[in-house]
This record gives sequence, C-alpha cells and structure tokens, in this order.
Amino acid sequence: MVLFPSLVNGLARAVPFRREKNSPREDEDGRKVVEALAKEAKKNELLLSSSGTVKSHKANTFASFFSKRGTKGTNQDRLAVWEGFGCQDDMIFCGIFDGHGPWGHFVAKRVRKLIPVSLLCNWQEALAATSLDLDFKLEEDRNLHWFDLWKQSYLKTCAAVDQDLKNHTRFDSFQSGATALTIIKQGKLLTIANLGDSRAVLATASEDDDGTLIPLQLTTDLKPNLPEEAERIKQCRGKVFSMEDEPGVYRVWLPNGKTPGLAISRAFGDYCVKDFGLISVPQVTQRILTSRDQFIILASDGVWDVISNEEAVKIVSSVAQKEKAAQRLVQCAAYEWKRKLKLEK
Repeated sequence: MVLFPSLVNGLARAVPFRREKNSPREDEDGRKVVEALAKEAKKNELLLSSSGTVKSHKANTFASFFSKRGTKGTNQDRLAVWEGFGCQDDMIFCGIFDGHGPWGHFVAKRVRKLIPVSLLCNWQEALAATSLDLDFKLEEDRNLHWFDLWKQSYLKTCAAVDQDLKNHTRFDSFQSGATALTIIKQGKLLTIANLGDSRAVLATASEDDDGTLIPLQLTTDLKPNLPEEAERIKQCRGKVFSMEDEPGVYRVWLPNGKTPGLAISRAFGDYCVKDFGLISVPQVTQRILTSRDQFIILASDGVWDVISNEEAVKIVSSVAQKEKAAQRLVQCAAYEWKRKLKLEK
C-alpha cells in the first residue's frame, strides 16, 4: 500500500459527546453509530478493502493498494483504507493485516473488520472524556495531546480485538494469528500503530534539494530476537532461537522448544504462546509531516524480505502512474521471490 500525502466537529455532529462515563447502553449506541458510518462509507466507496485506489481532494491524499497471493497458497494479507475517517474530511485510515497459520486468513479478515470501528469508538470515548475547548499555547502541546488520545484508543482497541478473537467460535486462533500495521493521517499529523513485522517507510526529499528521495523507516520489525522482545519472552518462560536450516530467522517457542516457531514477537491470536511472551500490544508513534515528505509505503514482510527500503522507494517513485505504484512494488517483490527460490534449488 502506498499513501501520497501533500477535526472533531464532524464526528460531534453524528455522535453526542458526554463528559461523564458512558453506560453500557450508551457504549452500544455509540458503536452502532460508528458501524453505520462504516457501512455508509463502504456504500460511498470511501471504505475499501481490496486492491484499488482512493483519491481524496479534501485530505490532499492519494492511496494505491494491491495484494497478491504468494507461493504458499492462500493469500492471508488483508487491507483497509477509509477516507474521511471519523467524519473528518482531512483524515484517512490505512491498514494492512497479515495472517499466519491454518486460520490466518480468517483472523486477518476479522482484525480488518474490527480495528477501524473499534478504534473510532474508543477515540470518540477519549474525546468525550476531555475538553473540546482546550487552549494550547504551543502547537507541540496540542500534538502531544492528540497523540495521547490516539495511543490510548489504540491500546484499548487492540486489547478488545484480541479478546474477541479468543472468544470467536467460527475459527481457531490457538495456533493462528495476524499482524497489523495501521496509520492515521490527520492533516499533517501521522499516527502509526504497529503490531508485528509489517513495515512503514516514508520517502522524504533530501535537504540538498537534488531530487533524491531518502527512505525513513517509521516502524520497527517486531522480531523475537530484539533485545526488549527477547527479554520479555524469556521472562515468561518462552524460548527464542533459530533452526539450523534457517540461520538468522529467530522464532518464539514454547518452553519445551517444540512449537509453534513463530517468527514475530507481537500478534493478534496465537494463544498457544500468549502466556509465554507473545503480546498484542502495539507500538504507537507519531510524526509531523512536512512538505518534503512525498509518500508512505505500508507492506508486509512478503515485500521487505526481498526488497530493501531504498529499493522500494526507487520502485514507487519511478512509476509514472501513481495508481500503479502498489501493484508495481508487489510485482517486483514477486519477481525477487521467484529469483531467490530458484537460486536456493
């Protein structure tokens, strides 16, 4: 997915805010309103979940997104783009969800369905608990305030989504799960929430004004061998090591070292290792976009395992038609995978 980028009043018109704590009935009413917003957005082609493009004149953004089945069989990647997120003309939500395991495609689909709606509900509640008329003397203070609202909303959302999967009866998330990488562009504010090993890369113009685009990685690939991740897993009695036939590919294992061999340290689902260090807590960060920032690439590990940040930025920037940017990047990744597998035979 490639996003090319160049508040409160809308949602306030649709959802009544309260200063006091909502009752369960009011929470349910708020969720129904947000679900109705999502349904209307999908009807008006503002909420898309398949390969295509979204062009928003009001938000000054253009999104190109594309997904393709790899060599492993079922395509377990899912995506979502919601223009006018939260009834805000200048806001757009983008997310990619990468499933794994026997039921991974169902988990990813469920996560894609739940996150936007749940996040919007929790954001509404966060707004209701604070003053809409806060007077910030410094723009930095205002940005930090908005970031805190989004961070708390994300933390609450991810906890609820993971619990939903645990209680779901139509598919088994015990040894299946999904990662999630989402961004919210609100004016020049960019909020990023990462849970897993998908990656967001920003292409920004060099300060030398020579036309060079510099890749800036906005997220950390949350792998089990990262020091903080490995320490948490070991404290929970999980094990982290790589197999002899996969040197450098570190995985999370049960204390007996036999299963499941998960190559990420954070994910939805995968309850077989949730008591042994795997968590569903996202890393949430914020960036203020500038006129130098040209586009953002969101992609799963299927791209980043064979294409570097620099190569990805060059591929996207070289595409004459922005509508084809995501498709071109995926095609290049598919070619590199074929070449890699051929060399390994």
